[in-house]
Amino acid sequence: MHLSRIDLNLFLVFDAIYSEGGVTAAARRLNLTQPAISHALARLRQQLGDPLFTRQGRSLAPTPAARRMIGPVRQAIQSLRGTLADAGGFQPATARRGFTIGMRDLLETWLLPELATRIRTAAPHVDLAVVKVSRRELEMELSAGTIDAAVDVLLPLPHAVQRERLAGEPLAVLARRDHPRVGKRLTLPRYLGEDHVMVSARRRGQALEDLELGREGHQRNVRLRCQHYFAAARVVARSDMLCTLTTPVARILAEVLPLQLQRFPLATQPFDLFLYWHAQAEADPASQWLRRQVADAVRAATPTRP
Repeated sequence: MHLSRIDLNLFLVFDAIYSEGGVTAAARRLNLTQPAISHALARLRQQLGDPLFTRQGRSLAPTPAARRMIGPVRQAIQSLRGTLADAGGFQPATARRGFTIGMRDLLETWLLPELATRIRTAAPHVDLAVVKVSRRELEMELSAGTIDAAVDVLLPLPHAVQRERLAGEPLAVLARRDHPRVGKRLTLPRYLGEDHVMVSARRRGQALEDLELGREGHQRNVRLRCQHYFAAARVVARSDMLCTLTTPVARILAEVLPLQLQRFPLATQPFDLFLYWHAQAEADPASQWLRRQVADAVRAATPTRP
């Protein structure tokens, strides 16, 4: 099939339906009517000779042909967006566009207030979305342009994904303010003698602090495992248990709950934080500007050791 016979706008519709899982949501994303999206999908189905999506409950599931297409289609869309950005330059004060950054909720709690303020001040018409991205899908999301950048720990990603080390976050320990045994300085024997709350999105496995302790032949007593640091901090504030986490988030929680902040009582390497973007966005002025905002926000939000 010759490219000139296909309306390239149909691929924007295809990408939106693939991402949103339905016609109605894709219509909202593209600011079009639902009938317009349905008509566009029907045209693309006819031209490609494949249904592309099939109904599964309330969602549209991609066919094998659609799954084969989505990567190249997203790369082409991203390449075209980059070309247009390069042609017109990027002027933050007048730009009207959106950026999407992949970031976990722990980092979002710490970094987003500083980052949002900076972007709002420099680019008042720019929209920012922070989303959670599976680490296994990070390369694909960056390559496809569904996210513009990501902030995470050091990950084993291919060379096509560029990275910059932003900061090294030391570990800290939270305890309630009137904890009877912590004192002014938390020693390693006292740390190991207390019960602990561990935060993890996984059902099993160790946390970073457990790996560090294990290297020195130590093991702590984890009595509670939960999914979110705010929930863990509330438990700590009402018990004698301790919670270990990165210093920036520990400081935030200690500001809003009756908690004290202590150094992690073991010499460890900082918890390195990296900014990721795809090589095809390396020279994009808008991407360069966004990366500077993220890096500057991290530097401004990074505290010294407790």
